[in-house]
Amino acid sequence: MTMRIAPIVDFSIAPHARVQMERRGLTVEVVRRVLAEPGQRHVVRRGRVVVQSRLGLGTAQKEYLVRVFVDVDRRPPTVVTAYRTSKVDKYWRQAP
Repeated sequence: MTMRIAPIVDFSIAPHARVQMERRGLTVEVVRRVLAEPGQRHVVRRGRVVVQSRLGLGTAQKEYLVRVFVDVDRRPPTVVTAYRTSKVDKYWRQAP
């Protein structure tokens, strides 16, 4: 049985995260999509999680893993950084 991961719909984006997202070619809409429909969620440390989803991006719809780091110990939760990687197998955790 697969557990549904709670979406994060109300959030803010830290100024540093906005700069990094722009530099990495990630839109607010892509980040919103990952937070609304997360494929996985992992605790990084107390108060911070990484939410990630596999998405087809670009004109060729190449599969990337989009990882969004969120401080969840504040209201609203704050996106601190986000990036995409083609190394899906490196970060995607298979269910035991």
